[in-house]
Amino acid sequence: MTDNKEEKAETVSLTVPSHPRFLYVVRSALYPLVMDAGFGKKEARKIILAVDEACSNIIKHAYEGDHTRPLSVTVTLGSETLRIVLRDWGKRVERSEIAPRNLSDIRPGGLGTHFMQAVFDTVRYDTGGEQGTVLTLVKKKP
Repeated sequence: MTDNKEEKAETVSLTVPSHPRFLYVVRSALYPLVMDAGFGKKEARKIILAVDEACSNIIKHAYEGDHTRPLSVTVTLGSETLRIVLRDWGKRVERSEIAPRNLSDIRPGGLGTHFMQAVFDTVRYDTGGEQGTVLTLVKKKP
């Protein structure tokens, strides 16, 4: 028997090369989905910024700047939540090393994880697979 909440979930998946120029494609695909989920423009921009930062971190850290690797984005619109899953097949980072820097340390960069934690209700890294990382971001719908 399937739960009604699962029946209402809609999923959209997108895979792009790990080049910064393709982050525009991710942002452009996400915006209408986030708006359709019921978030206002201001909150939608925050969600998209946090996802963009996460994608940039994948390119920089997991793929070490290699722009030819796949970056998978899966968005699930459930009845109560928005779930965004980012998947890479790059270098794994120890979970203990993934942390926002102190906000009093004023300099460019290093705020991606801070944005993610501030915007999403759940931020979960799974590095238990054979290769890469699965980042799951969940936000309750308004």
